[in-house]
Amino acid sequence: MTEFPVSGVETWWWLPSLVAFCVSTLTSTGGLSGAFLMLPFQVSVLGFTGPGVTPTNLLYNVVGIPSGVYRYGREKRMLWPLAWAIVIGTMPGMAIGTVIRVTLLPDPSAFKVFAGLVLAFVGVRLLRDVVRGEGARPSPRGNGAGRFEVSGGRLTKLTVEYDFGRQRYTASTPKILLLSFLVGVAGGAYGIGGGAVIAPFLVSAFGLPVYTVAGAALFGTFVSSAAGVAMFWLIDLSGLTGSTAAQPDWLLGLALGIGGAFGTYTGARLQKRVPARGIKALLTAFLLFVAGRYIVEAF
Repeated sequence: MTEFPVSGVETWWWLPSLVAFCVSTLTSTGGLSGAFLMLPFQVSVLGFTGPGVTPTNLLYNVVGIPSGVYRYGREKRMLWPLAWAIVIGTMPGMAIGTVIRVTLLPDPSAFKVFAGLVLAFVGVRLLRDVVRGEGARPSPRGNGAGRFEVSGGRLTKLTVEYDFGRQRYTASTPKILLLSFLVGVAGGAYGIGGGAVIAPFLVSAFGLPVYTVAGAALFGTFVSSAAGVAMFWLIDLSGLTGSTAAQPDWLLGLALGIGGAFGTYTGARLQKRVPARGIKALLTAFLLFVAGRYIVEAF
C-alpha cells in the first residue's frame, strides 16, 4: 500500500492509474474528460473529500489530456477556432468556480450535494442525446482517412465556421462563449475544468458532429485545468482557506494523470471505430447512479 502525503490516501500505487486509464479511454471517445468520473472515485473510493480533491482532479486533466490533443491534431481533427473560443469563455468562469469551491463548499457534505447535482445535470443531458440519437456516428462523404478531417476553420466575433464531410458548419460565437463561461463556473467548483462536459451541449444545442468537437473540448479542458491548478495553489498560499488545505495532492494527481494520458490517447484513436451513442448510454447510467447516491446520502 502507498500513502499519498497531501491527501492521506492509502491504496495500491497502481490503482489510481489503472482506473484513470479505463475511465479516460471510455470518456475521451465522446470528447469528455474523465475528470467528472475520477472525482467520485477519489471521494467515494479513496476517501479524499477536502477542497484539495478539486485541484487534484484538475491536475489529472493537465497530465492526461495532452496525449489526446496530440492525437486529434495529428489526424487533422483538431478544430482550433472552436478550441480557442472555449478557452476564452471558460477562463473567467473557472476563476469564479475556484473561489466558490474554497469559500462556499469546503464542507464534504455540501460538496457532495453540489457534485450530485452537477453529475445529474450532465447525466440528463447525455440521456437526452441518447434518446434522440444525437452525436451518433456521422456519415461524412468521401473515402480514406481524410473523410474525418476538419478544414476551413474560422473564428470571428459572430461565428465559428468549418468544413467537415463536405458540409459547412456554423455556430454562434457569443453563444459558445456564454455556454463556456457557465460550464467553466461549474467545472472550476467541481474540479473537472472548463470545457470538460461541453461536448454534449455543442452536439445537442448547436448541431455539431461529436467527431469535430471532441478535440476542441479536450484542449479547452486542458488549458482551463492548468489555470485552475495554479489558482487553487495561489489561494492556498494566500491563506484564504484558513486551516483547510486547498493545494492538490501532486503525487496522486500525477498517478491519475499518467493513466489518463494513455487512456485519452487510446480513446482518441478508437473514436472513429466506436459508436458514440453506446458510449453515452453507458456513461449516462453511471452518472445518474452516482448522482442519486450522493444526493440521497446528503439527506
